[in-house]
Order: sequence, then C-alpha cells, then structure tokens
Amino acid sequence: MPKLNLSDVGRPWGIVACLAIGACSAFEAGPGTDLAGPWFREAAMESGLTFEHVSGRSDRLYYPEVIPPGVALFDADGDGDLDVLLIQGGSPDDAGPKVDRQGNRLFRNELGVNDPDSLRFTDVTEGSGLGADGYGMGAAAGDVDNDGCADLYLTGLRRGRLLRGDCAGHFADVTAASGTADEGWSVSAAFLDFDRDGWLDLFVGHYLVWSPDLNTPCHGASGRRVYCAPEVYRAQQSHLYRNNRDGTFSDVTDAAGLATTFGPALGASTADFNGDGWIDLYVANDGTENQLWLNQRDGTFADHGLISGTALGPFGQPKAGMGVDAGDFDDDGDEDLIVTNLAGEGHDLYVNDGSGTFVNAAAEAGIGHRSLPYTGFGVAWLDVDNDGRLDVLTVNGSIQLPDSPSDAQETDVLGQRQQLFRNLGNGGFEDVTAMGGPALEGHDASRGAAFGDVDNDGDIDVVVANNEGPVQILLNTVGSRRHWVGLRLLGPNGSDSLGARAAVTPAGGSTRWRRARSDGSYGSASDPRVLVGLGSDAGPVGVRVLWPDGRIEEWSSVEIDRYTTLSAGTGDTR
Repeated sequence: MPKLNLSDVGRPWGIVACLAIGACSAFEAGPGTDLAGPWFREAAMESGLTFEHVSGRSDRLYYPEVIPPGVALFDADGDGDLDVLLIQGGSPDDAGPKVDRQGNRLFRNELGVNDPDSLRFTDVTEGSGLGADGYGMGAAAGDVDNDGCADLYLTGLRRGRLLRGDCAGHFADVTAASGTADEGWSVSAAFLDFDRDGWLDLFVGHYLVWSPDLNTPCHGASGRRVYCAPEVYRAQQSHLYRNNRDGTFSDVTDAAGLATTFGPALGASTADFNGDGWIDLYVANDGTENQLWLNQRDGTFADHGLISGTALGPFGQPKAGMGVDAGDFDDDGDEDLIVTNLAGEGHDLYVNDGSGTFVNAAAEAGIGHRSLPYTGFGVAWLDVDNDGRLDVLTVNGSIQLPDSPSDAQETDVLGQRQQLFRNLGNGGFEDVTAMGGPALEGHDASRGAAFGDVDNDGDIDVVVANNEGPVQILLNTVGSRRHWVGLRLLGPNGSDSLGARAAVTPAGGSTRWRRARSDGSYGSASDPRVLVGLGSDAGPVGVRVLWPDGRIEEWSSVEIDRYTTLSAGTGDTR
C-alpha cells in the first residue's frame, strides 16, 4: 500500500487519494511517558455541580426535544474564576405533561474560598435573574456595555433574552429596552465587534419555524414514529444586531446583507478568516449549505461559503452541521475550522490557506472516517496535553430513535461516547479517546460543551450539557504536567477583548497564535482567556497582541505557568 504524503494535506485530490488507497488511518504516534492516563476525571457530583436537564421527551416526538441544551462558562461575579450557567428545557408544549421544571441554574465557583486545591460550586440561582424562562436552548457571553462585567444572551425555543450583569452575580433583563427582542427558535449566538468600534455586536442564529401545531408525524422504514428531519420545516432567518453604544442595538440583518441567504443555523464561530484584520462569521447549517460571511469592512458581509470551500462536504454534499470552532491547528497563523455532523457523514476539517480559501482535509487528517459512527454537537480546538498543538474534543449524542422497536428498549437510545483527537503536528490526528479514561466513555446524549480552565491550574476543562440527563464536568489531569502561559486580554475599557489575537513565542521556540473568544462549540459560551501550552519550554515568553481595532502591541517577557492580564495601551507599540 502506498504511503500518503502528509505534505499534500489541503490539495483537493489528496482527500480522494486517501479514501482510495485506504491510508486515512495511517497515523501512529503514542503519547509520551509523561502523559499516562486517564486525561480527564468526571467531577460534577463531588464538586456540587448537580443539575438534570429536562427535555420533555414523550411519544409526541416534538422535534425540539432532541436539540438542547447548551451551557455557559463565564465569570459572573468578577472574582477571577469561571462560574457555570446550565440551561433548562421543560416541555415544548405548555399543554404537555407536567415536569419538574427547576429552570436555568447558576453555580458560583468557590475555588480557593476554603481550600485552594478543591473545586466546589454553590447554586446561587435565587435572586440572580437567571432562573426559569420558557424552553431554553443555549447561551452567549460578552460585555456589551463596556463596564467590565459579563453580560449574557440566552437563546430559546420561542425567544431570546439579553441580560446585563453587575459583576456580583446578578442580571437584569434588558431585552426590550435594548432592541434585541428576538422572537423565534434560536440555538447559538455570538458576540463580535464586526465594525471595530470597540463595542460588541450580537449575532443570533435561528433554526426552524416550529410550533406544536406545526409538528409533523414522521416515520422510519419500519413504519415506526421517528423524529423528523429538519427539511420537513422551514428555516428561520438569523439576525445581526449592531451595538449603538448607548445600551441599545439596531437590527442590521438586511443592511449587512445577511438576509440574502440563510439556513437552519445551529453553530456559529467568529474569527478573521481572510487575514484582513476584520472579524468574519461562520455559520453551520443543518442539512443545507454552511455560510462563511466575510466582513466587507463597510458594515456589510458577503457569503463566501461556496467559493471558500466551507459550505459543503468533500464530495459536494450538504451536511447536518451542528457544532463549529475556529483555531490555528497547523500553526501557520490563520484560522482553520472544525465542524461536527450527523452519524454517517463524518466531521469536516477545513484547512485555511490564509486568504479565506479552505480545503476539506478531514479524511487525510484521520478525523473524517473515525467520526462516522457519531453525531457530534459541542466541539473545540483545545491543547489537552499542553504540548503547544491544538487537539479536538467532540461531545456526541444521537438525535434519532432506532427504527427497530426492540432497540428502543435500551436505557438511553440516544447516548454516545465522546471523542478526543490528538494533534500529531504533521497534519494528522490520532483518536486518543481511550486515554481520556472513563470520563469520555459515558453513554449520554451530549449537546453543548463549554471549554475553559475551571480550576485555574493551567489546562482546559470541559463542562458537558446532556439532553435529558445530568451535567458533567471533565477535569483535565494531564495539561498541567507541562508548562503553559495564560493571558487575559482586556480592551481599553477593561472588558475581555473578544477577537483579539495573541502570538506567543517562547525563547528559541515556535510562535503560536491563539484568539480570545467565547463563541463556537454548540449553543455554549466558553472561557475568554487565552491559554497556550509550552511543553518543556521554560522561562518567560514574548507576546504580540493584534487588537480588534488593528493596533499591535508587544510584551517581551511574560511569566509562564500563571495567568497574566494584558491591557490595551500598556504594551510596546509597533
């Protein structure tokens, strides 16, 4: 069997060749001796993070039952660690059977309060303003008023809500006053500064036009009732809101050009995909073409999905795009894309050439065929072992009941394990889910996943939201065995500068680019801090920050194995 040349990753014929010669799984590289597993430990119950999602699942098979929930990791009280917001469902039909609806729950991270080495959460929902509010889907986090406090946008089956935080764990509903009263079914949302004015704007991704009256009976090959495919319903227009810098927003969807084409949006990620210094937007649609909205730098966007190579699968087919994340996995200085899809389709890895043109290299990289058995939702580029290279974690769970009645007697017919891919540094990945340990081998219908350093020990942990099941927190046990540097990038007003890019260079080492962001994954908000694994590189690192407004600043000696705040205007300018 001929050996596939990995230097050809990105060439269109390389994908076909990989499949044709059967070399797609030829990547072999075992972990080093310092990486003994398991790499994750599940710690929800012991840490006090107790929550059970209610989907309202019943024999009515209402389509929304299998879509949520998301989750948010953010600093609600301004104490420097990550709190957790868990999104609740209920019943898609208010006339349906009564369920125990405890509503959304906010858990405060008590890290370091009593024992600095122990992780503990306290339910502080009461009085927070984040409790029950309809059938929830997901969350986005960002500071929309530049007061230094995290604000939230909560998506839902019937409407979205904008809530303003006070840095003390309290949130006020400002939806109506802000002009962001967004009716309809939304799943993922993202804060982004698309006009580079220093104020976060808001994208709300809408899914389908659905109500109990519109619910359609669908059947499998055996005649048994199953959940319908998304194409049974009409897609709903997503919305873009521009921040007016006075507490209000304007709906600029039409003016920005985003109304020209749309699909049933499930995932959204913001990054500068073509390297022009302006934030762009990628939207993963369920069963239709994905969109890559390139910022035209005049308040408008143009859809480059098809011409960029990111709209379809490797053979020109639309896929059931759910989760998405952008990151520089090949360390060439630009943002690549990972998109999760339905079982039988395989996930997509879009490799950027730096100009916003991509090639789907999922097959060559060893991700495409290995992900075929799984329906992926939450996903992120994360450096699990802090070797400096971005790995991939997907959380999985089916959306479709088995067609065989006998199979339906299983305890959880939608449950699947998670999947972890380790970056080999040569364009390829190996499936190291087994190294993750029992924490990744569960059998839940996982949906949203939020990624961040929950225990502030220098590696990325994961909070997983499960449909009709308990929340999980996967504590990373391997990353902190190596060196790292953590950065909080603050804009001129003291807010997390979402979209800022940091180039981190160890002495004598290679430069790695990372972006401050809270979006991506699926219906979830993640840690906005930047964390870069350094492997065995010891000593201070140099950091160059490209701020969203185009300014560039440098810090020549940043300490490692700790978090450092870098504020705009305090570095050396170029």
